[in-house]
Amino acid sequence: MKNKLFFLCLLALPLFGRAQVMTDPGIQQTILKTLDNIYNMEFAEADGLIRQIRARYPQHPIGPILRATQLELQYLPMHENKAATAQFIQAVSQGLELSKKVLNKNPNDPEAVFFALTAHSYLASLYNNQSEAIKAVSESKKSYTYLKDGFNMTTKFPDFYFTTGLYNYYVERYPMDHPIVRPFMFFFDNGDMAQGLKQMEMATKKGLFMRVGANYYLAHVLLKHEMQPARAAIYTKYLADKYPNNPLFNMSHAEALLLAGRYAEARPYVQRLKQMNSTLVPMAVYVFDGMLDELADKNDRSAADNYQAALKLPFDEAYTKEYHAFAYAGLARIAARTSDRNQARVYYRKALGVGGYKSLIREAKAYK
Repeated sequence: MKNKLFFLCLLALPLFGRAQVMTDPGIQQTILKTLDNIYNMEFAEADGLIRQIRARYPQHPIGPILRATQLELQYLPMHENKAATAQFIQAVSQGLELSKKVLNKNPNDPEAVFFALTAHSYLASLYNNQSEAIKAVSESKKSYTYLKDGFNMTTKFPDFYFTTGLYNYYVERYPMDHPIVRPFMFFFDNGDMAQGLKQMEMATKKGLFMRVGANYYLAHVLLKHEMQPARAAIYTKYLADKYPNNPLFNMSHAEALLLAGRYAEARPYVQRLKQMNSTLVPMAVYVFDGMLDELADKNDRSAADNYQAALKLPFDEAYTKEYHAFAYAGLARIAARTSDRNQARVYYRKALGVGGYKSLIREAKAYK
């Protein structure tokens, strides 16, 4: 999961810049409230606030980018909704056009640079989820120049610690996980994973508008790559408690707690998910219930039923693919406990075929 939310959270940072919104504390508070409404899935409230912002600043990209961000969460997963996708592209394109008008006059304007980065990143994410690789790569290349500009803004704008830290981490991590791309990485500046983690953590403390993105993505890195679920739970708890209506944040927190072995703490968040109306939730709930059955309650029969039910549901590449791997791994452990070693190996192979978490890969490869 997780490709999209990085781009969802890249939006309000430029308010630290010298453009007109910086001199309007009232509109800044309106923007922060709008973001809170969006992240907590309160879209009717967000609609009204976005209209206020666009009326006050019709030539500023913040309005259309906020609208695009709302669409991304409101129609989750948006790439499966053609009407919402069309509205999204229209809003992003408008935000990009307004950003470029400023850049034509001042290429170093921090707000315009940031919103151009945001717009290209949004489109890259959309095209990636639509399996349009050429378009996704094209938009990624266009965003890279703006991303690099942000490297030099961290001391002035603390929220840029997030974008810089995320880059520093993944520009090194991605070719480690996908060696086939290593020959093509000459295009990118070198990174530093340890420094990237520190920068993202700094953004969770010092960031204002980017705090949501920093918490979400740092938690994801700690879960998937660093195998530190207890540490990840610190950041996912902030999100799940602040935005209780957001399925992504509740899924992430339940996942972190379960992987950390904190089953009693996980149960209320799994129960909360069961009350949510999202197409992404049912598979997560089956898997989480299966993990509670298996690991906390020692009920392998019920656990297997939940894992099998999860596997009957199609996964979403961006958000729930990893849960199929969790289900296969759970079935593998259950098979191993019944001494059905061949079946356990089959399930672990299937887990490896879809999963990317280092802890799961280590578990599957360790089974003989």
